[in-house]
Order: sequence, then C-alpha cells, then structure tokens
Amino acid sequence: MEGRGVRPLPGETLLSATVLATVARHRMLRTGDRVLVAVSGGPDSVALLHALHLLAPPHALSLHVAHVHHGLRPEADRDAAFVEELAGRFGLPVSVERVAVALGAGRSPEEAARLARYHALERCATRIGAHRIAVGHTADDQAETVLMRLLQGAGPLGLAGIPPVRGRVIRPLLEVTRAMVLAHLRAHGLPWVEDATNADPKFLRNRLRHDLLPLLASQYAPRIGEALVRVARGCREAAETLRVLVRRLLPDLVREEASGWLVLAEPLRRLPPGAQKACLREALIDLAGLPGLRARHLDALGALLEEGREGGRVRLPGGLVVERAREGLHVPRAAAPPAPIPLAVPGETAAAPFGLALTAEILAPPVPLPADPRWEALFDWDVLPRPLTLRPRRPGDRFLPFGGPGGKALSAYLIDERVPRHRRERLALLVGGDEILWVVGLRRGQAAPLTPGTRRVLWVRARERTDAPGERR
Repeated sequence: MEGRGVRPLPGETLLSATVLATVARHRMLRTGDRVLVAVSGGPDSVALLHALHLLAPPHALSLHVAHVHHGLRPEADRDAAFVEELAGRFGLPVSVERVAVALGAGRSPEEAARLARYHALERCATRIGAHRIAVGHTADDQAETVLMRLLQGAGPLGLAGIPPVRGRVIRPLLEVTRAMVLAHLRAHGLPWVEDATNADPKFLRNRLRHDLLPLLASQYAPRIGEALVRVARGCREAAETLRVLVRRLLPDLVREEASGWLVLAEPLRRLPPGAQKACLREALIDLAGLPGLRARHLDALGALLEEGREGGRVRLPGGLVVERAREGLHVPRAAAPPAPIPLAVPGETAAAPFGLALTAEILAPPVPLPADPRWEALFDWDVLPRPLTLRPRRPGDRFLPFGGPGGKALSAYLIDERVPRHRRERLALLVGGDEILWVVGLRRGQAAPLTPGTRRVLWVRARERTDAPGERR
C-alpha cells in the first residue's frame, strides 16, 4: 500500500473510495499489517470496520475487533453484544475490553472515559501484536473539533484538529462525511446502534453539531464543514513544516550537562517570538517527553527567558520544574536510572521501574515466530550468555541489531530509530552478561539465534504495566 498499487475495493461506495485514498495519502497501512479496529457499534465505527474488511483481502490485512466497555450507560452490555455479533458476521476475532473510568483529577467524565478507552486499545493492540489501531473519527468530527477549539481561542496547533495518524492510531474515515457513512451503511444493509448521549445538549460538541453548525450552514456558509476541515489541513501542514525546520535548530540551542540540559538563551533570543516558542516546545518534547504543553506554559517559559533572573522557576506538567540559569533554561534529568533486575526463567518478572512486566518460558522447538518482534523475542537457551538481567542503558553500550549489517553505539542506534531522548533514559535492555540481547519494545540483538540444532528455546514476552509509574511506550 503506502500510496502505490492502490486498487478499487469490491462493492465500492463513495465512502470506501475515500477511505482508500485517505489510507494511501497518509501511508496509514502496509501490506500484511495486523489492525485492531475500535468498534463502539455506532454508525461511524461500523462503516470503518466494513471498509477495512473490504480492504483486507487485496492487501493481506489481518483485522481484530475491539470494543471498550466503559460500564457508564445502561445500554453498555447491549452495545458489547452487538459488536460481538457483528464481528462474528465478518468472521473476525473480537475482544471486549472492560475498563473502570477514573473520575476526578481535574478531568471531565468524557475526558476520563477517552483516556481509559485509548489505554485499553493500546493494551489490547500490544497483547495481539497489532501494528495499527483504527478508530472512526470522520470529517464531521474534525469540523466540530476545529470550531470548538476556535471558540476556545486555540492557536495553529489546536486548529490542526484531529491528526490522521498519531503513533499507531490511524483514522481512515477522517475525510469521510457523516452523510457518506449513512449512505454506505444503507447500500450494504449494515446495522448499527445509537448512543443517546450523542443528542444530549449538556455536551458542547452536541450543541455545536445540532445547533451552531446547522445555523452557520443555513445563514452564513453552506459548506462550513468543508471549510473547517480545510482550516485543519492547512494548520496541520504548517505545523508539520515548522516542526521539521525547528528541529534542525535544536542541536545549536541545547547543551547537555551532568544534571540535565541547558536551553541556551542567547541563540534563542535571536529568533522571532513564535520561533522561540516552537523551539521551546520541541526541546521539551525531545528532552523531557512533554507533549501536553499549553500556550500558558510557553508564555511562562518565554517570560522566564527574558527576565534573565537566575533561580526563577516554571512548573510544567508531570511535575517538571524548569529553572533559569545564567546561560539559559535548565531542564533537569529524570530520576536516577533503575537498578538492574534479574530475569526469572521460567516465570514472571515485574519491572515496574521500566513500566513493564515480562514472562519467560523454555520451550521445545518448533515454536511460532513472534507476533510482534518488538515485544516478543526467541533465543537459543543453551548458547545464551548469562546471567540474564534487565537494566537501563549505560555510556559506551554497543548494540548488534538482529539482521543488521553490524554493531554500532547504542546511542547512535536509538537516534537512527528516532527514539526521543527522554524515552532513551527509561528503555529496558535485556542483557546476558555484558551483551545486549534485546532492546525491549524495539528490536532483539544478534546473540543466540535459533538454528536447526536448537534444542531449547527461551521465549520472552514483555507487556506494559498500567499500574506502574512512568510513561507509556
């Protein structure tokens, strides 16, 4: 796929043709991908599942349906049963993920449910080895999001709206209108369920959908939805261009120190205010993994930079405190790296400091290849160097990636793989003696491969611990 050799779908409608073009334009899928399809039972997600079901055979896609059961509505059990029946109709495996929505912490119930839903989808995708998670946002959702953010006073990044691709989450319906969804469902005789909360006027999005957007369309701009989608596309393209240009400046703006990093004031001051903020945002994402920065945070950092008063501080999300130093802004390093943890063989290893749990088994060959080599690894047990431990990276580490041309400094490998600096500090390495066997979540090394003479196989699986502190990988 990836924009080449795209063929029409069987039973093609305007929706399926648009999905095909969207998938190709944004390189959402590759031939042979395993895709977790999030299905609530509503019209959008049913249309998404059917479109991908049509797309699967010519591109060797493997689909798995996921339904997140929040338990917040009386109809929740009905919706889960509907999705299970629908998946069975398509002959697809299905997982119903039950979640407990954690209310409070300054979040609205809707935001809390959204976070719980995406965490559940990520866990399910990791468990089944999915390359992508497909969700059903449409062009109408995009228009509503942009209008809502415009009313809230958002800047270009906010007006970029819902991204087509973020991590392994893809949105194949993002250029499809709700009218196209309903026409597709009727053309193929597909059922769906309605969520009564979508009509509840207490939610701002519903008031925009049912009141403001129809008013604007009837009185001012008949194609307001299309216009808002164009705003999102233009802002996203501008933001992506700016990010590429800004990241080229970072090596000259950031200096590494023993206690963290210094964002240098003098070269930053030579940039226009907008470029200063863009550089600060990208530097903090790269150094400390802070994608949730808001305009008020960047304004406070800009003021701290201009004041020039040493010792001034700004507290950022995640408890990070940036301090004004003589030459610029000091970004502290994360807490001390975790201590090494022995790997239990066979057995379970809780690696909470890395946000992981690992399972190790010794099996007799033949064994199936890993469903997702990032999170599973196979080794010849009898030639494996010992002892086996999990540890963070250290200065001077070298890595020989499996199937690669040769060894290189681990730091260089992580840069080539575009692993952000903040994540490099918390990566778990499975080592045998002094040799890196596996960069967990990325790639296994060349040690102890399986051969025709292998008699015992060590099978190690890693999964993210949702009860452990630290970032999600």
